[in-house]
Amino acid sequence: MDGDTLHPIGELARRTGLTVKTIRFYSDRGIVTPTDRSPAGYRLYDVDAVARLDLVRTLRTLGLDLPAIRKIVDRELSLPEVAAAHAEALAAQMRVLRLRHAVLTVVAERGLTPEENDLMHQLARLSEDERRDLVGDFLGTVFDGLGADPAFAGVMRSMTPELPDAPEAEQARAWVEWAELALDPDFCAGVRRTAEDLAAERAQGGTTGPRPDFTAAVRDLAAPALEAGVDPASPRAEPIVAALADHYARLCGRPDDAELRRRLLLRLESANDPRRERHLRLLAVINGWPAPESLAPVLDWSVEALRARTRR
Repeated sequence: MDGDTLHPIGELARRTGLTVKTIRFYSDRGIVTPTDRSPAGYRLYDVDAVARLDLVRTLRTLGLDLPAIRKIVDRELSLPEVAAAHAEALAAQMRVLRLRHAVLTVVAERGLTPEENDLMHQLARLSEDERRDLVGDFLGTVFDGLGADPAFAGVMRSMTPELPDAPEAEQARAWVEWAELALDPDFCAGVRRTAEDLAAERAQGGTTGPRPDFTAAVRDLAAPALEAGVDPASPRAEPIVAALADHYARLCGRPDDAELRRRLLLRLESANDPRRERHLRLLAVINGWPAPESLAPVLDWSVEALRARTRR
């Protein structure tokens, strides 16, 4: 094809490797317009049409839509501008795909019911604002009305998932599972009870400054007995139970008696909810934190030891 000759659409197709139908499609949309028409009405193109079609084909392989391509070939927009916008759109699509992949993985592994499956897909389709609202609703359910104790500010931060803009597949999957827990009324009620217990303990103890974490104190007191193989129902466990009760009594600002030990057992049982540990592990994955230590064995031992000595 030389620069002075006009060529029919068939020859243009042979030159570019595109079909006649495709070139006609681009021509109808004003992306590659014919230079003239033959006496019989057939479209004729000059050599510039080849360059335009080559550019169009390249842009289509990058996934650009036709309106953007037309602006580029007409020089209304630069390719870098369009490429930047398209890259941003692709990043958003990748985030959605990661969440959908997470949903499919959960469905495949857990054998969900149709209702649970539907919930999973709804969670995966949440926008960033909707995810933020879900987190806010969960934290509100747990902490609203418990006062302005500064201790709760740190607790709330430790319970806030922050999904990155470009999450890894594992983070996306953890987010979907976290959201499922956050929408579980029974789980939320249990976490709320723990927050209320903490507020009551701090009020009764008359302390507003930092204080040791309850489960960490239980670990420090009971772990040696667990490691030594002490039977929680045996007399050898009695000093450990007494130490746990003494710690809790000082935490609450009240004497060690039958009522306090009953409350301590309830607190331990609540802390030993498997969903609580799962919740902490999911938060660690989502936020990129180190995996938390499992306290389940120590809590199991402590609950059994208290039950053996406590009447409901």
